[in-house]
Formats: sequence, C-alpha cells, structure tokens
Amino acid sequence: MLLVYTYKITPRLNYIFKHFFVRILQIPVTFSTKVDEFVAHNGPKISYSKNPLGSEFFIRSNDLLFDQGINDIDINISNWDDVPCFFPAGEASSIPFDIFAASFYLISRYEEYLPHVQDIHERFPADESLAFKNGFLEKPVVDIWAFKFLELLKDKFPKYNFNTREFNFISTIDVDSAFAYKNKGIVRSIGGYINDILHLRFVNLWHRLLTNLNFREDPFDTFSEILKIKKEHNISTLFFFLIGDYTTYDKNISFSNTKFKSLIKSIADYAKIGLHPSYFSIRNDEKLKKEKARLEGIINTPVVFSRQHYLRLIIPETYQNLIDLDIQEDYTMGYAKYVGFRASTCTPFYFYDLDFEIQTPLKLFPFAIMDVALKDYMQLSNKESLNKILELKNEVKNVNGTFISLFHNETLSENEKWEGWSDIYKKMVN
Repeated sequence: MLLVYTYKITPRLNYIFKHFFVRILQIPVTFSTKVDEFVAHNGPKISYSKNPLGSEFFIRSNDLLFDQGINDIDINISNWDDVPCFFPAGEASSIPFDIFAASFYLISRYEEYLPHVQDIHERFPADESLAFKNGFLEKPVVDIWAFKFLELLKDKFPKYNFNTREFNFISTIDVDSAFAYKNKGIVRSIGGYINDILHLRFVNLWHRLLTNLNFREDPFDTFSEILKIKKEHNISTLFFFLIGDYTTYDKNISFSNTKFKSLIKSIADYAKIGLHPSYFSIRNDEKLKKEKARLEGIINTPVVFSRQHYLRLIIPETYQNLIDLDIQEDYTMGYAKYVGFRASTCTPFYFYDLDFEIQTPLKLFPFAIMDVALKDYMQLSNKESLNKILELKNEVKNVNGTFISLFHNETLSENEKWEGWSDIYKKMVN
C-alpha cells in the first residue's frame, strides 16, 4: 500500500492518483492529511504538497488538482529526460514537474472544455490539441511517465513487491455499411445502378449486378473472416453497429431488414455487440434512446458500450447523454484524421466530469489507430500504414498497456480502395 500525504484530498486528486497508481501501476494507494500518520508509515510513501516535510519522496503540487471549474492555463513544455512534460515543480521536487496535475489535464480532456475551433462535424480537431502541437500525440506519455516514476519508487523502496500488468489488445470493428450492394431495398439499389452508369463506373456496375444476382459474395460481408481471425488468435473483438435511420451521413441497411437483423444476431453468438450512435443522435437524446432500444431488441440483451459515428464527440455533453442511458463503456476517444493517443494514455479510464467535479461510472477505452485516418487523411501507403500501426502497438507494449484498433468491415473487402488491407489487419493482430 502506497501512502500519499497531501494537505487536502479533492475529487480530482483522488481520481488521478487512483488512475495513475491503481490502474496503470497496480499499486494500492491511500491518502492522509496527517503528518504523524505519514511519518509512522513503514511502506512506500510520497508527499504531494507545496513543501516537503523532510527528505521524503516529494512532488511539489500545482494548483490544478485543488481547483474547481475551468480556467485558461498557460502551459510550457519541457523535458523529463527524453519525455515531454509540463507544470514545472522546481528543484525541491523529486521529479521536475507535477506528474499528477499534468496527467489529470490530459486525461480529463481539460483542453476540450476550453474555447476551440471545431471541424465541420463539430469535433475537437487533433491539431488543436497540446499533444499534436508539441509532437507527442503518438506517445502514451501518461503511461510512460508512470513507468519512469515506478523505477524511482523501486529505487526508493527496494523491499516493496511491485506488480506489473500485462499487454492487452482489443480489435474493434465499426459497421457503417454491412453490405456494399445487397439488402439496400429497391429504391436504393436502382439508384446505385443509375449512379454507376452516370459516373461511368462500369466495373462497379458489373460487380453490383453479379452480387445482387448471387453470383458473388458482397464485398463488405467480411464478418466470417474477421470472426475466423478472432478465433485463430484468441483476441477480443467488438462490433459497433449503426442502426440509425437513413441520412446523408448514416447509410447502413435498414434496421428492420431481416437479413441485417440475422447478421447482427449471428455475430452476437461469437463476439460482443455495441451501439454506433448515428450522426444526428449527438443532438437528439430521444434518437439515441430509440437506437439503443432497437439494437437491444435485436440481440435480446442490454447494450452497454458504444462508439459515436464519425467520432462525433462533444465533451462533456456526449458522455453525459450516454451515462443517462446506462452505457458503461465508450470507445470514441481518438481522432478521425490522425493516429495516436487523444488522452495521452493507453489505459482505459473513467470519465471525469469537470462540470460536476465527479468521477463518473462511464469507462473510456482510447483507440490508437483507425484505418481511415491512415489511408484517407494521412495518405500513407500500405507499407507505411502497417509500419505506423506496429510502431504504435510497440509504444503500448513498452508500457504493458491496452492497444485498441479501429477498423471497418469493408476494410477487409480487398476492393480497389482497400486492396492489401486484409493482410495489414492480420499482421497487426498476429
């Protein structure tokens, strides 16, 4: 048990210390505001305040964990050895910055509460973030800080038996369009043929015809392949189904289509199913509630996890809406146009609501890479994409974190756009 002395125990302090020590470093932690209790403690201990009590392991505190509300904070980046850091702590501190305040700033997504320029989908853009501007978006710096901190604790308390966590991998699949050509209904199917003819896409027209006549499999129907890979490599695989009404941004099969419902039920026999809330549900609580009920009606079990379509995430409103619907886990924490670690961690964490200054029951699972970001936005080649995936996977392995990937079912279709990506997926999983 690690004892932390501090002059005041706040919800922010309790939250980030529990994440840092319990969830990342596997060290039980308790707090005390009594000097005599701290001095008498024989196990590992640190003090977190403005001034040290003596020669103990001391971290000079920034005011952030003792504040309330949102303030515009001036941040200057420096380095702790070769790792970026901020909130300098002075020479008396055992490390050169307030590692806990900095971790809280990043994980709480404090900067996303501050005024910022949104993109066309009302999202917080990666290039507005502190991590992107200072070149550490592709590093889980909170976890890196924690493991560097652990080495110092081991030196200070060599007799204490420190545990280590294991690397974990989660493959997540977004199903925006379950089928490329099939089960679209008469109107959409005819529209597809006309659109191919008008744009002179005769190869696509031929493939559409063969698929609808059942002479070939629908290219987006890669679910059996994904489940086969899941079984072969024994990896956790989650599917997120979009079942909202048809709009400009939501173009999946109708939720009432019997083939679509049968597909969802069959996948639910082998993998976990989550909700992919539609584009406009972010501003419509009733729409979100209706979509959750639809999916629960299909799989006959409560839906407890989700990921926003188009990664439309507005903090804290989106998370507050999910909590109201008893969603327990969300997998939206990542950027659409860049890979990396939006919250600067590769450890699942609970959402801290800065509006109400409480840790909520909603657990956030940050993903590190997305297929569309690599190919469409970063415009990397297949080889470059695979190298980037493995590079980020190694970053997570170095800190025994949780590596979460985001692919779509069509990514394994081997159509013209995604040729070679089935192999990339397999190499990432292997």
